[in-house]
Amino acid sequence: MSTLYDKLKNYSSSDYYGFHMPGHKRRGILVEPYGGEELPYGIDITEIDGFDDLHHARGILKEAQEKAADVYHAQETCFLVNGSTAGILSAVCGVTEKGDTILVARNCHKSVYHAIYLNELNPVYLNPGFEEKAGLNTQIRPQDVEEALERYPKAKAVVIVSPTYDGVVSDVAAIAEAVHRKGLPLIVDEAHGAHFGFHSAFPENANTLGADIVIHSVHKTLPSLTQTALLHMNGNRADRDRVKKYLDMFQTSSPSYVLMASIDLCMEALKNHAQEMFAPYVRELGKARERLSGLQSLELLRTECYDISKLVIAAGDLGLTGQELYERLLSEYHLQMEMAAGSYVLAMTSVSDTKEGLERLTNALFRIDNKISCKKERISLTGGALPRAKTVYSAAQTEQIVRSKEAVTAFVPWRDAAGYISAEYAYLYPPGCPLIVPGERVTEEAACLLQWYEERRFSIEGLKRENCIEVLVPH
Repeated sequence: MSTLYDKLKNYSSSDYYGFHMPGHKRRGILVEPYGGEELPYGIDITEIDGFDDLHHARGILKEAQEKAADVYHAQETCFLVNGSTAGILSAVCGVTEKGDTILVARNCHKSVYHAIYLNELNPVYLNPGFEEKAGLNTQIRPQDVEEALERYPKAKAVVIVSPTYDGVVSDVAAIAEAVHRKGLPLIVDEAHGAHFGFHSAFPENANTLGADIVIHSVHKTLPSLTQTALLHMNGNRADRDRVKKYLDMFQTSSPSYVLMASIDLCMEALKNHAQEMFAPYVRELGKARERLSGLQSLELLRTECYDISKLVIAAGDLGLTGQELYERLLSEYHLQMEMAAGSYVLAMTSVSDTKEGLERLTNALFRIDNKISCKKERISLTGGALPRAKTVYSAAQTEQIVRSKEAVTAFVPWRDAAGYISAEYAYLYPPGCPLIVPGERVTEEAACLLQWYEERRFSIEGLKRENCIEVLVPH
């Protein structure tokens, strides 16, 4: 019987090319010329003498985290070996008390919603804009943050995601200024922007723009191993000791030295070789984007403020869903995309991409573009749209209602779910932004969207039963 290791080894020697995380693209770019060796069993140790302790760092790990803070212009940085998820949970729980109100971008990752649940918070949602033509959620507007802060004076913190999974960037500096006028901390989930600030083609990172806590997934867009991330802290609006206390809870007590070594090597490369890493990558990426702008039916999507490393290709004018384009690229061209949404696919690029890999993608897209000469009915419903939320209870309150038997639950098909209050999450993964959250009243829009995804073979997660959602039913 083949083992997982066998399967991974076989895949590594195949011709499949990945336009998805991790950012090292299975190429081991840290091996040469940046001083890393292979990362196998020989260096997999625990907290032995001379190697420090991540939870009480005083030696080599303390120095490594200080180096990371210097690289990202943060006042303090913590290594994360349980991914950005551990950092987001710690940040949100660390700046709030049980039952607090918090302003949250509605398109945040599910880990933000999990933190809201854990601390029994009352979320007030900040809805991103939506660009109909591109079919993408756009920025969180600073004026919307200001207005929400005025309406909810008891809010204790603000959480946004920038860039989004699709690469849309918000005006972090303006949002930070609005939040700080109220004396509150701003948490920025910049997991997909770990490469920001290292080349003029990309925005500056949120540490330099006024954010109090910033989370980076170095494994997503940089050459570091999966699960590696960073949590940065600045200023005194967030209680750093409390955030670090939660880090001790949410992170493993046996952090992998292999993972921490890959973070440190990545920081070393960024500190000393950023220019030579990014210059050729940006040059080849620019060539690819310029070519892709010549597609006739497929379309390279872009919004007003976006991260050029994300290649978002819409297939709607060909009458294809994003899932169908995704499957064609995989089966016919052995190109693995990061994500399929309603009418587009997402190809994630990084400094580890090759000129040949980018050419394979552009050539494949032009072949698909040319093969279908007649357009079908345009796919207009896209995965970027998020239903407007109608919150009745928080997720924690919803669970308490069920436990106290104030209401029972039932499983209702999508087509009949509108009007009911949800008792569970429903989301596509990736990107992991909930379409429905426990305690929200299911709208007709949300029910139709879920039905649409189901009919087109998208994987809807968070649910106990297929084609149904669990809802509250009063006695």
